[in-house]
Amino acid sequence: MKELKEVCKTLYLAYVSEHYEEIEFVSKEQFLKEVLSKEVTLRQNAKITRLMKKAKFRELKWLKDYEWTEQLHLPATTTKGAIIDLNFLKGKQNLLLLGSPGTGKTHLATALGAKACEMGYEVRFFRVADLVGQLEEALKEGTLQRLKRQIEKCDLLILDKLGYVPFQKQGSELLFHIIADCYEHKSVIVTSNLEFGQWNRVFGDNRLTSALVDRLVHHAHIIAFTGESYRLKNALSSVKAPEEI
Repeated sequence: MKELKEVCKTLYLAYVSEHYEEIEFVSKEQFLKEVLSKEVTLRQNAKITRLMKKAKFRELKWLKDYEWTEQLHLPATTTKGAIIDLNFLKGKQNLLLLGSPGTGKTHLATALGAKACEMGYEVRFFRVADLVGQLEEALKEGTLQRLKRQIEKCDLLILDKLGYVPFQKQGSELLFHIIADCYEHKSVIVTSNLEFGQWNRVFGDNRLTSALVDRLVHHAHIIAFTGESYRLKNALSSVKAPEEI
């Protein structure tokens, strides 16, 4: 057993020595094929686990649990199937999810990010206010380039909840440069409770806001979320009416 482990280690076969006994032996060819297939499957699973951890989702969500309702309004040229299949990611296009709080934007963004990880893509998830804070801190500590390189390595950048917290000039400029660097090099998913015309409230600079929106909208699929908050609806449905006396 020790010698087998050493051979597997030399060949970078991380799982064969631990799982070969689970494979039923019918023929040499069948056994070898199933042992190596097991190695491939477990490697893929381990990679997905690493990618999920690296993405730093705040809470894992899945497309199978997502409810596609009439509250979602897709562009005429965009289909639900194309979004689920991550065609936008393959084309380095953006996905902008705009609408009222509680309508499912973050759930969809996270679920698409999780599927991207399952497909082998590198993903980074940030709440926008947290990212701006990290960028400002990195600038102060002289580690900004290191943080930017980490973001540059990903295939999909998810920026959640843009519009909840306004930024100072420095923070706005730092975020602009991150988005500008992504332009036509990787896909960005943005969730926001604000229409584009209101984004200058967050960035505080009309020219910067226009330049940022221009880069995000070009090669983008814009999905509008309407209706009332799922959270509010569920909260209200759980409140029992007073019993009649």
